[in-house]
Amino acid sequence: MRAIWKGHIRFSLVTIPIRIYNAVDSDQKISFNQLHKEDHGPVGYEKKCKKCNKVLASDEIVKGYQYEPEQYVIVQPEDIEKIKLKSTRIIEIEGFINASEVHETLYESPYFAGPDGIVAAKTYALLSETLKQSGKVGIGKVVLRDREDVIMIAPHGHGILLHKLRHPNEVRKIENVPQIESIKINKDELKLALNLVESMTTEMKELDLNDRYNGALRDMIEAKIAGKEVVTVAEEEKPIVDIMTALKQSIEQAKSQKKPMEKAKGEKQEAAEVKPKAKRKSA
Repeated sequence: MRAIWKGHIRFSLVTIPIRIYNAVDSDQKISFNQLHKEDHGPVGYEKKCKKCNKVLASDEIVKGYQYEPEQYVIVQPEDIEKIKLKSTRIIEIEGFINASEVHETLYESPYFAGPDGIVAAKTYALLSETLKQSGKVGIGKVVLRDREDVIMIAPHGHGILLHKLRHPNEVRKIENVPQIESIKINKDELKLALNLVESMTTEMKELDLNDRYNGALRDMIEAKIAGKEVVTVAEEEKPIVDIMTALKQSIEQAKSQKKPMEKAKGEKQEAAEVKPKAKRKSA
């Protein structure tokens, strides 16, 4: 695994040399190239002015911020340079909080952090265990790619997981979603829904979370490479049923799909399986 960043985690007077690694394997995704239909030549990205239709070279393009309709203020590279934050290669932990305070909408990108060297490994392990036992996460800041990002530092196995967080003012409020309102819930429907959730409760490792689309896409590509015909199976449309019937049927289906638990052997049964030794006759 190749590191993408090297620096330090620092809180108070404690400094830990670390390396950061991508936690997401982007190579698992299939990507396509745009090709010319006639000769399969790669299609380039053409930058064209929407006003005069002229194809532009890179040195003819500037950045502009629209402050009113059709009104822009031009921002030059030297203007950006003046406000660039100097990368200190240090993640400054501002404080420790309960993980529940970080709302799910703030999570952006996960990264793994590892110790940078044998000497750092001991302090790194100490921080990981401290976070684990305290139930806290560290919140800090780091300069990545010329901008300052908020970082959450959390324990993960024997290591440390970093989460780049969105700034709270970037996240919209769910109250602004149309048609969200307080609706009176039918008690019988709620009881059945809770029963269904209970009957479907399992563990993460038991769930089939394989990317079926990615797998089917790869099979299709391999079939086309081999010159085979791609076969499609039409999905059957399911009839719409009322909520109570759907809940009851779902509960029965969930119960039938549950694996029967193996009965544990009791001490008496185990003892019965062991043949007793023959008693020696007294002389």
